[in-house]
Amino acid sequence: MNIAEIYYSIQGESSYIGLPSIFVRLAGCNLNCAYCDTPYAKRDGDPLELAALCASIEEYRCKLVLITGGEPLLQAEVLPFCDWLLKHGYQVLLETNGSLDISRLPVDVVKVMDLKCPDSGEQGRIRWQNLDYLTENDQLKFVICSRGDYEWARQIMKRYNLNHNILMGAAYGYLEPKSLADWILKDNLPVRFQLQIHKYIWSPESRGV
Repeated sequence: MNIAEIYYSIQGESSYIGLPSIFVRLAGCNLNCAYCDTPYAKRDGDPLELAALCASIEEYRCKLVLITGGEPLLQAEVLPFCDWLLKHGYQVLLETNGSLDISRLPVDVVKVMDLKCPDSGEQGRIRWQNLDYLTENDQLKFVICSRGDYEWARQIMKRYNLNHNILMGAAYGYLEPKSLADWILKDNLPVRFQLQIHKYIWSPESRGV
């Protein structure tokens, strides 16, 4: 597998926010979002055999693993990696940009899937069929850059009857979190507002945290 970084830190997003976790960031991405905060993961990576990756995971005293990117589903080896983690008692989260088929993933993997809003520049790459494969344990994420993004997200939620496990966060440096929080409260939107808390604990430019 092509690995950008492996590290141990605090979950900064999703309903698992605040929990210690092992992060496995895979290199390579098929999208180019305007607000991308890990551009190094598109290009920087080192090959690592699956056995060596699994051995490195076992060095940490933690049973929660987040597989992220880049875009993890670009690498076929992510599937046997997920299988190994589940077999060895790990809870597995996988972040995906929503453009590739998630049906291949084991059902016990918690999918955290983006629905790319217009300001991302990648709205047209959404694989809408993925909504059919989400379970009650999976989560949908909207990254909001503007009021226009917010209104689009509201329309999508209504159109597809999305009313549980919805994450909504302000794109860091693009939108004041207070503005998004105010809109959510005014509309009584059934979403979980989130901040990327790792960017407030450490520098937004920091890697490996």
